[in-house]
Amino acid sequence: MKSAPPSESRRSFIKGSLMMIPAVSVGSGVSLTAAASEPPVNLSDYQPVFFDDDEWHFILAACDRLIPSEGEGPGALETNVPVFIDRQMEGKFGHAADWYMQGPFDEHASPLFGYQSSLLPRDVYRRGIAATRAWCQQQHDADFAALDEETRDQVLSLLEKGDIQFDDVSSRQFFSFLLQNTREGYFADPIHGGNKHMAAWKFIGFPGARASYLEWVDQHNKAYPLGPVSLTGERG
Repeated sequence: MKSAPPSESRRSFIKGSLMMIPAVSVGSGVSLTAAASEPPVNLSDYQPVFFDDDEWHFILAACDRLIPSEGEGPGALETNVPVFIDRQMEGKFGHAADWYMQGPFDEHASPLFGYQSSLLPRDVYRRGIAATRAWCQQQHDADFAALDEETRDQVLSLLEKGDIQFDDVSSRQFFSFLLQNTREGYFADPIHGGNKHMAAWKFIGFPGARASYLEWVDQHNKAYPLGPVSLTGERG
């Protein structure tokens, strides 16, 4: 979120660069969270399994600003990105099940040395949300979810740059997880809970789990003629 770009330019960035993510197996430690026969839920009907009500409202409000609904293509809320994030908190990612989690930790170390915190990702989320909500109450006399869009963008940008200092969690690390998981939920296979009805894949022209599209790999600037297929068997 460099200086909170307008929605159209942000969406162009998403389409132009994030489509390079290997969408079927996106993310490190992303867990399967649904059976192939389970249809996507309606976001308004979804009952979070990890976040409480206040945390859930924060996630909805933050995702809505990271990939807004207005403009070309679907937004994070239409594609159930918050559902993806909530389910990942109870999966391998949230528990850092496959990560090396022994100290010492040095937050100033090169990224080449990997994750530098004793906190599980789910703990980073819980502490980061609580600290951000408290900061918003102190600075704006309102909860983050109640702020207008421009102010929410400003808060997220401050988190991204680490310009807000929290006592027990890194604001920059918290934003990094939030942005990473929002991207993953937008582009991952619907079996993970997000990318409802493969709307993001349709937006970028990604074929999904189709087994026979290699002949199109070297055909640049040509739209793939068939809709995507998900691991659940859904066809777009």
